[in-house]
Amino acid sequence: MSVKIRLTRIGRHKDPFYRIVAADSRFTRDGRYIEQIGTYDPTLGTDKANIDEQLALKWLGLGAQPSESVRAMLSAKGIIAKFAESKVKKGSK
Repeated sequence: MSVKIRLTRIGRHKDPFYRIVAADSRFTRDGRYIEQIGTYDPTLGTDKANIDEQLALKWLGLGAQPSESVRAMLSAKGIIAKFAESKVKKGSK
């Protein structure tokens, strides 16, 4: 099973709102997902996305691949850097 961290749309017509979820890559965009990691309102910008850092790090550690848009949000929050740092710490032990 290939897990992706991606956006799923829940907003109304012309009023987008997204959940950031961990989902099997075979499922549809707005279909089933494994766990919700956060939310994103595009009217506020990517730096205002609400992301549960612990859940994001957990799924990245389990091998989930973020989409390009989610990767940008994780980078803006510093989560990608923390994940890379944790990988370096594990390797040095």
